[in-house]
Amino acid sequence: MIVRLRYDQRTRDYVARRTAEGKTKPEIIRCLKRYLAREVFRALRADFRSQAQAA
Repeated sequence: MIVRLRYDQRTRDYVARRTAEGKTKPEIIRCLKRYLAREVFRALRADFRSQAQAA
């Protein structure tokens, strides 16, 4: 996740938005974990749907 903070532009934009809202660094990281979990969950669901349709 720290690597993503440094190199991924979408994540950097997200951190900038949260910083503008007045969040602290630990709060931002906590929010980022949830953001990433939602992103992974969507990807897993999409993969599951594509496998179900193929079967």
